[in-house]
Amino acid sequence: MVVERAASEEQPRRARRAKDGAVLGIRWRPDLTFRETLGWWLVSRIGIFVISVSAPLLFNRGTDYPNVWHAWLQWDVWHFKAIADYGYNHGEPSGAPLAAFFPGLPYLMRVVGWIGIGPVAGGVVVSLVASAVAGVYLARLAQYEFPQLTNFGPKAALIWFAAPVGVFLAAPYTEALFCAFAFPAWLAARQGRWARAALFVALASTVRVSGIFLIFALGVEFLTSKKRDWYSLPWLFLPAVPVLGFMAYLKQIHGSWFAWQEAQEKGWAREFTKPWISLKHTVEAATKGHFAADHSDWTWMFRAELVALAVGLILLAWLLWRHSWGEAAWVASTIAAFVTSFWIYSLTRATLLWWPLWIGLAVLAERKPWLGRLYLAVAVPLAAIWAAAFFTGRWTG
Repeated sequence: MVVERAASEEQPRRARRAKDGAVLGIRWRPDLTFRETLGWWLVSRIGIFVISVSAPLLFNRGTDYPNVWHAWLQWDVWHFKAIADYGYNHGEPSGAPLAAFFPGLPYLMRVVGWIGIGPVAGGVVVSLVASAVAGVYLARLAQYEFPQLTNFGPKAALIWFAAPVGVFLAAPYTEALFCAFAFPAWLAARQGRWARAALFVALASTVRVSGIFLIFALGVEFLTSKKRDWYSLPWLFLPAVPVLGFMAYLKQIHGSWFAWQEAQEKGWAREFTKPWISLKHTVEAATKGHFAADHSDWTWMFRAELVALAVGLILLAWLLWRHSWGEAAWVASTIAAFVTSFWIYSLTRATLLWWPLWIGLAVLAERKPWLGRLYLAVAVPLAAIWAAAFFTGRWTG
C-alpha cells in the first residue's frame, strides 16, 4: 500500500515537472541529442584544457607560469577583467577605452569570481557552461530545421565545437555566452514563440554589439515567417531595452550616447570605411612583409580574415537561395559591420555566431560523409594550432 501510494503521488509530480519543463522549453529527461551533444562538448573541452596547460610550457619556455589561469589571460580577456575589477568609469592601468565592451560577460565574470576563483577563472566557468548550453540548442535547432535527418543535431554541434577558432568558446570571450542566448532565441523564433525569442535576444544584447544585428534579423524573421503573430509584435521591442540602457549609462559617465563606437574607433580603428577600402587594407595586412618579422602572426590572421569573409559570402548566397531571409539578414549585417571598418579583423571569431554555417556544414557531412571526415581532418589540427597560439599570447583574431 505504501509503495502504491508513493507511486501514485510520484506520477502527478512527474506530470507537473513535464508541464513546467514544456513551458520553459526544457526537457527534463535528457534525450539522445542532449546526451550525445554533451559528450562531444566534454571531449572538446578536455582537449582545449590540455592545450591550455601544455602549450605555454612547451612554447613559452623560461617565462613565469606559476598560475594555471595565466594562459587564459590574453588580449580582450584583460579588458573584460578590468571591467570586472574596476567597472567602466575608473579605467585600468593600460588606459584602454573599456566602453568598447558590453557589460554582460565581465559582470558575470565578477559574480562567478565571488566564490573565490577570481574573474578570469570565473570567465572560464561562464564560457564552459555557456558553450554546453549553446551546443545543445544548436543541435536542437539543426534537428528542427532538418527533421528528416535522423539524429542530425549532434553532428552540427560537433562541427561547431571542432571549429578552427573553437578556443574562443572556452576562453573568457563573449562568443560562447552570446551563442547560449542567440541559439535558443532563434529556435524559439522558428517555432513562432516570439516572446521567448525576444527575451533571449535581449539577453544576447547585453553581451556584445552583435545583439543589434540579431534584433534586426529577428525583425526580418518575424515579417517573413508563416508563424507571424501580430499580437506578439510588441515583444520585439524588448531587446532594444538593454542596448538603450547601456548607451544611457555610457552617456552618463562619458558624456556621449555613442561612447561605445567612439571607443571602438579610438582603440581598434573601427571607424567607418568604404568596403573596398577596408578590403584593400586587409589585403595589404595579409601580404607577407607588411608587418615586422615579430608580427608574422598578424599577417596570417589577416589571411584567415579573408578566408572568413569568403566563407561568409558563400553562406549568405546559400541562405538567399534557400529564402532563409532572417538568417540571411543576420549574416549580411554581421559581414557589413566588419567590412566597413578600417580593416577586417575578428571576423574569424564572429563565424562562431553563424549557426546557419555550422548547420549547413553538418548537412554536407550528412549527405557526403567524406566531406565531414575531411572537415574534421582539417579543422581539428587548425583548432589545436589556434588554441596553442592563443594560450601563448600570439594574435589570434
